[in-house]
Amino acid sequence: MSSTTATLRMNAKQGLNRADHAPQGLIGAPLDRKEGPLKVSGRAPYAYEHHPANVAFGYLVTATIARGKVNGYDFDAALAVPGVVAVIDAGKRTTTQAANTSSNPEQGNDHVTHYGQPLLMVVADTFEAAREAAAKVRVDYAPEEGGRFVLAEEAPKAKTPGYPFFNKANMNTGDFDGAFATAPVQVDATYTTPSQIHAAMEPHAATASWDEAEGKLTIHASYQMIGNVAAQLAKVLGIKADKIHLMSPYVGGGFGSKLGLNPESVMAAVAARALKRPVKIAITRQQLFGISGRRSDSIQRIRLGAEADGRILAIAHESLVSNRDGETFYEPAGISTPTLYAGENRLVSHRQAAMDLMISVSMRAPGEAIGMLALESAMDELAHTLGLDPVELRLRNEPDTDPQAGTPFSTRKLAKCLTQGAEAFGWAERKPQPGARREGDWLVGLGVAALSRNNYLSTSSARVRLTPAGTAEIETDHTDIGTGTYTILAQVAGDVLGLPMDAIEVRLGDSTLPKSSGSGGSWGAASGASSVLVAAEALIEQIAKRLGVEADQLTFKDGQVITGNRTMPLADAVGPEPLEAEGTIQSGAVQLTHTQVAYGAVFAEVAVNAVTGEIRVRRLDATLAAGRILNPKTARSQVLGGLIWGMSGALMEEAALDERRGVFVNHDLAEYHVPVNADAPAIDVTFLEEDDRYANPLGVKGIGELGICGSGAAIANAVFNATGVRVRDFPITLDKLLDGLPD
Repeated sequence: MSSTTATLRMNAKQGLNRADHAPQGLIGAPLDRKEGPLKVSGRAPYAYEHHPANVAFGYLVTATIARGKVNGYDFDAALAVPGVVAVIDAGKRTTTQAANTSSNPEQGNDHVTHYGQPLLMVVADTFEAAREAAAKVRVDYAPEEGGRFVLAEEAPKAKTPGYPFFNKANMNTGDFDGAFATAPVQVDATYTTPSQIHAAMEPHAATASWDEAEGKLTIHASYQMIGNVAAQLAKVLGIKADKIHLMSPYVGGGFGSKLGLNPESVMAAVAARALKRPVKIAITRQQLFGISGRRSDSIQRIRLGAEADGRILAIAHESLVSNRDGETFYEPAGISTPTLYAGENRLVSHRQAAMDLMISVSMRAPGEAIGMLALESAMDELAHTLGLDPVELRLRNEPDTDPQAGTPFSTRKLAKCLTQGAEAFGWAERKPQPGARREGDWLVGLGVAALSRNNYLSTSSARVRLTPAGTAEIETDHTDIGTGTYTILAQVAGDVLGLPMDAIEVRLGDSTLPKSSGSGGSWGAASGASSVLVAAEALIEQIAKRLGVEADQLTFKDGQVITGNRTMPLADAVGPEPLEAEGTIQSGAVQLTHTQVAYGAVFAEVAVNAVTGEIRVRRLDATLAAGRILNPKTARSQVLGGLIWGMSGALMEEAALDERRGVFVNHDLAEYHVPVNADAPAIDVTFLEEDDRYANPLGVKGIGELGICGSGAAIANAVFNATGVRVRDFPITLDKLLDGLPD
């Protein structure tokens, strides 16, 4: 078998390639999900659905205090339950959710740092026996007083966090204090957001078994970044990473909670080794609210100083967020503020308070999801104060270059998103005076917000193999978390190699395959697809060499290779042995020379019942510019999810905290409110044509998280336009509206 490698580092803007003039016509087509039939028929196995012979079932014992020491345990009643095999104490290896960058994801179970912390695991022959026995484990606690549960401006030990990935989230240029103090028009508002929980449909789960002779662990688990998690797990278990075979081909949602190592994998692996039999565990929905991580709560102060014509003179976004002691990750609420609007005098800062709650981790659109909720609400307040149309205010503050770095934007179509979106939505019909439009008992309002999400590229590799049968195989440890990865990778390979979709097999989510970027940060599609492009082009070079021609003399279409007057089946060009190439994409100098951001504008119409305060979102229209769209159907699906999630954060999503005990009390999907079908409004999504070759060779930008970055603010602004009530403490629930509703 002939094999080669190729690497592309993004040090310069890329030109056209075979994915641009491919006659197969797959890229840009709204194709159905390649793995869709497996999922809807129940044939796509998730982590907990693997059933090795003689498997045992685990169930976690979790802490029922928020802070204190563990003096000891009493297992007698638990071990007496029929079918119980053992109580597993993993010692220091017990871990809560770990950030994907954590080099030492260990915690131990002799000291409790938050309610719900994993302590032990009961293993039994049946799930029911394990659950019953876990409830009978007695823990002798020595509780400590003074738990830190509530985020407040006077939070003790609040400090400026350091997390290199978010180095663009802070800035201090010009003279903000002086410019704000002398600005003719000022807005000074504080917005608060609660902790939020990922609440993925698939719970965190793992099925582990050991090959004792080889000392090798095979584990099926639910993760977004296979390579990083395998390395973390290897360190915790004290073995080499190549002794772990981690598989996660199907993930039923993660949203950031499955980026790093989770306790179910550690406990299942430890138990399976100790018992010499496979062990599986799924964390219950209620337990996830103390284990899986959370989006930090926040207190955000926005100050805007402007001229009477709306030109911003001074802008400040100061955020206080929280995490567990010792964690460097922080919620970068102000990460879009440095680049979104013009203004010479700027201040963006973050402080982090240590709390006795479970770890704060990435949650879909970390930073922008709650930061844009505050910033875009403040922009609406400024527009109202000025008596200026909110769309026009944003247009008047378009920067020519990145206000933070001074670099040019790779592409920037925010203004076009605003103007084209406004026309399509019927924004001109908006009544500027709040409460001016009424339909019976319903007050109707319109709102707008910008969408902004920084664009990233992460190192990613993929192997593409051409078989003697003239088919292609794509292999990478990349994951598909419901975003359509199986489909778009095949679309890119099919266009470059001239193959139909049914001639391409895609294998994902396996730690033995080339390491990818994984799914997170909205970089998965661009990074993974670019690595497939690099590999496919390397394969064409191999074929050209075999045929004795230059690669640019070859055309690939419908399983045929065309050169000059010759046409042959791709299988003949490949020959009797497979050809393969491993392609790698890496970020480079263009990440520094050009600011890369995906943009959009979202318009919302809401109706608020003047008697009850009930809020109904009637419609959402989003216009986005996010680079080249590989698949409009999967892209639209991602945007729909983001817009609805933004609605969720604005109107209902809140992890309700018992401030006495440090426990989230609405710990299931009955009481942790997220939108259901009946809540979803009519949604229209429009993609502007865009192609950003500074981002990657395909011109793609991340889109999975863009929809959430501002949509909640559009809804909040529409509520104000409908009622005249400005709620700054999210979510906006009816009790916060009732006293201010018009008679």
